[in-house]
Amino acid sequence: MRAIVFEELGGPEVLRVVDLPEPRPGPGEVSVDVAWVGVNFADILARSTGYRVEGLPFHLGLEVSGRVREVGADVTGFAPGDEVAAFMDGGGYAEVAVSPAATVFRIPEGVGLRAGATLPSVLPTAYALLHEVGRLREGDTVLVQGAAGGVGTVAGQLARMGGASAVYGVVSRLDKAEHALKSGYDQVFATATFDTDVLAATGGRGVDIALDPVGGETFRRTLAVLARFGRLASFGNSGSSEPWTIGPAETYPLAKSVAGFSILGMAAADPQRLREIAEKAFRTVTEGGVELPVSAEFALEDAAQAHRLVESRTSTGKLLLRV
Repeated sequence: MRAIVFEELGGPEVLRVVDLPEPRPGPGEVSVDVAWVGVNFADILARSTGYRVEGLPFHLGLEVSGRVREVGADVTGFAPGDEVAAFMDGGGYAEVAVSPAATVFRIPEGVGLRAGATLPSVLPTAYALLHEVGRLREGDTVLVQGAAGGVGTVAGQLARMGGASAVYGVVSRLDKAEHALKSGYDQVFATATFDTDVLAATGGRGVDIALDPVGGETFRRTLAVLARFGRLASFGNSGSSEPWTIGPAETYPLAKSVAGFSILGMAAADPQRLREIAEKAFRTVTEGGVELPVSAEFALEDAAQAHRLVESRTSTGKLLLRV
């Protein structure tokens, strides 16, 4: 089967199309004939910095959609031909992928395989950040960094659906603002001025919930615009190699809270909880009208082009590879 691997860290040019043996599912696993692959920022970090790479060569890919090919021992509830979306810790950039059955999900009726490739990571991440970590309540104000990206596009819609009184977004380039404004955001601000813009929009109060995948200085500036009892949910460090630190001076005066979320961590440590969150998140598509943010697609062999587009910071929504 065709698959995409890299044998050294570096730019998109290190990605190679290779021929690998078709994987077979072991106990508790499901193999999938892949139709679409979701491209995630974690893939770019793996290729460029070795994020979560335990050895080389490394086979990329965290999420796919397709049809069940084979089920391993002890797996119930799936049969060959079922249309599914799957989340895995690598191995998705391929014609056949293997995933733990615990993180394989039936694609909701009417969604289809193409949109289904956005389900395993984007929707559960956005839902968990707002409802489990951020504890969204009616009337809360919400700020989302990366508002035009995959998670950001969904988070704006979910915040509005969840009763937020105002939803503010931050984008790396203002030409992305139009995309974000179509996804539930009231106002969209530039990275350079978002903190002063948020305070102006809220009359100096700040926001109740903030979601940050950037880290570094952006994390600190986001924390500074939380209102009293505000909650900041960190889910990445894409803009900085330095870990963030906080102390009493930043949290005590206004009783601010900071928490983190990793869907990879949850998939490994508590897949049943992830399944519960995913099922709630998927219902927002079938029952609530949330639109999945597919904005560009590439052939599997053109994965390097998809990576270049992500790294250019000009992309919006979700990028897919077509198998």
